Amino acid sequence: MATEQQEHLRIEQLRQQSADEIEHIAGREKENLEGWIPSLASEASIFEALEKAFDYRGDITVTRKDGTQVTGYLFDRRTGSSLADSAVRIIPATERTKLTISYAEIAALAFTGRDTAAGKTFEAWVRKYWEKKAAGEKDIALHPEKLD
Repeated sequence: MATEQQEHLRIEQLRQQSADEIEHIAGREKENLEGWIPSLASEASIFEALEKAFDYRGDITVTRKDGTQVTGYLFDRRTGSSLADSAVRIIPATERTKLTISYAEIAALAFTGRDTAAGKTFEAWVRKYWEKKAAGEKDIALHPEKLD
């Protein structure tokens, strides 16, 4: 019984956090999720996995309970009071449409695409600048890496 109560408390905490609070949770930006297939065994694990999928900068694959799959970029999520009134929005890799999928429809989730933001924090970018400056380089310009 205590485990069920803890799970409900965790779900409520996730729902009550603002996007800014979730964005600054310690450890989120350092997690390597590429290739991860989370277990969606509980409501709390579904909410947590989809929050991580929202932060992920690569494609994910969502398998619906009807067996259909959607692979693409998860660009938005709306959390409500239950799985049924929470949804993710995905741009499929093969189309230029935007799909909305209810959390309640999701049977499985996989982080299938390369995380294009892995290791590319602002701090890493600034560190490269200062390393070049310390090495005596002139006219330093840091440019973003080209995406594949």
